[in-house]
Amino acid sequence: MMDVGQQVYIQSFKHDGSLHRTWAKATVLEHTDECLVVVTYKAMVSESNGRVWQTREPAVCFFYPNKWYNIISMIRKRGITYYCNVASPYLYDGEAIKNIDYDLDLKVFPNGSYEILDEEEFAKHGFDMKYSLDVQKLAWDSLRELVDMAKEGTPPFDDETISHYFHLYLSLDRKRLKSKE
Repeated sequence: MMDVGQQVYIQSFKHDGSLHRTWAKATVLEHTDECLVVVTYKAMVSESNGRVWQTREPAVCFFYPNKWYNIISMIRKRGITYYCNVASPYLYDGEAIKNIDYDLDLKVFPNGSYEILDEEEFAKHGFDMKYSLDVQKLAWDSLRELVDMAKEGTPPFDDETISHYFHLYLSLDRKRLKSKE
């Protein structure tokens, strides 16, 4: 189990084992058998193409040990935008939170509208990296589950859940600053 307040890395791979993207810092907010919740804020992100950038807004991220997706809730001035990655269930090996990214993404806007992204990339990588029929079915089923959750406002697709975790993060951050005084 990871401890609340613990700083961890996030590593996302592709099906062929190549590194896809890394986040240099995430703060653990909750870790249960059903879900791992972390927040990233001003974290350095490294892409497989060499591009490095820093996250601009806080994001509450939900990783699942038994679900084929993760959900990133980006807290922006105009509301919460959700970016959902179809990905393997996460694992934590003491080094980083790790998963395999399966290309398909769902972006949910503050007004509830949504967009399915990267279907062509999924088809190309599915062919090139030989995704099994089981993996393809899991990916599409997971995308449908995410769409249904977003439409119904099932947590974490609700402001109350995100607000709860963001306030928890702020209280941890204040405690960390006080301990440095």
